[in-house]
Amino acid sequence: MDSRTGLPVVGMVGAGQLARMTHQAAIPLGQSLRVLAQSPDDGAASVAADVMIGEHTSYDDLLAFAAGCDVLTFDHEHVPTELIRSLATAGHVVYPGAHALEHAQDKAVMRQALTRAGVPCPAWRSVSTVDDVAAFGAEHGWPVVLKVARGGYDGRGVWTLTESAAAAHVLEPDRAYIVEQRVPILRELAVLVARSPYGQVSVWPIVQTVQRDGICVEVIAPAPDLAAELAGVGATLAVRLAAELGVVGVMAVELFETADGLLVNELAMRPHNSGHWTIEGSRTSQFEQHLRAVLDYPLGTTTMTAPWVVMVNLLGGPDGGMGIDERVHHVMAQWPDVKLHLYGKSPRPGRKLGHVTSLGSDLAEVRARAGAAAAYLHQGGHR
Repeated sequence: MDSRTGLPVVGMVGAGQLARMTHQAAIPLGQSLRVLAQSPDDGAASVAADVMIGEHTSYDDLLAFAAGCDVLTFDHEHVPTELIRSLATAGHVVYPGAHALEHAQDKAVMRQALTRAGVPCPAWRSVSTVDDVAAFGAEHGWPVVLKVARGGYDGRGVWTLTESAAAAHVLEPDRAYIVEQRVPILRELAVLVARSPYGQVSVWPIVQTVQRDGICVEVIAPAPDLAAELAGVGATLAVRLAAELGVVGVMAVELFETADGLLVNELAMRPHNSGHWTIEGSRTSQFEQHLRAVLDYPLGTTTMTAPWVVMVNLLGGPDGGMGIDERVHHVMAQWPDVKLHLYGKSPRPGRKLGHVTSLGSDLAEVRARAGAAAAYLHQGGHR
């Protein structure tokens, strides 16, 4: 409990852009967000007042960090499950808990749970050898998608294979993998859900995510031309999964839209890139909602503030940077209605350095403004 305000203290393990934006959401709530950072240069460490430097893989560091918090949560999913269980056993409140979080940490665990629950997802199998991959390809057809079970993100740890021999260059004896059928998709979607310990849930409109080289580059809210029936199926599925897995906080459900309906691709149990649009585009942002959920406060409304919202990620340009000072000046002058978010990161090629958000009633215009502003920041010109 914060001795000055009498309000509970939320501790967030990890100090990247998600923690930075959660810190911003905590301020108007009077909350004190405590951050466990690996470095003083981490994005959230440069703005939060209460920062501890430590390792998320060290139980001693986690225990020392938890001592000053009423509830612990995460800005990433890399804290070992056994350490989360040990923190809970020691009496600390941790959301999401180890059981729920494991479904986002381990793709094999996630796929097993989805299969047991009858949730539609691509055909899959745990594999460890080239023969395993060959047998799966023979059964389900080529190409197939090979993924590391733990640790992959933003296209890392994911390979599309057209023949089994290619797996020999990927498989490592000390890592776990799954292989999946490469399904024909119409587009990629995502739905965000928040759930509190009390059991209250809230859902945002389903969005379309645009991927390039395995990285989300654009989010359109709501997903254009999505049938109302499918939107209802996606929202119901997200609520069901949050309840069955015991999620507390925000969870993102990444979806494939196919000719036969929706398939679940991935789960993320934290605020998510597909929800950054909610800062300006929803009455309650995903970051505020995550705080409300882990504190077991009543959840806020997720009504959109405009008919269309488009978020575009800002990636480091070919030279690693964005020529940021001069370009920010010109973007603000040229597109005064576009909202700019920078994460305080050192630039390098392809790194997520921030995002821009545009709102309005004409989707083509909203999308063009966001894209043009992002392109100018990226390279001083058009995409």
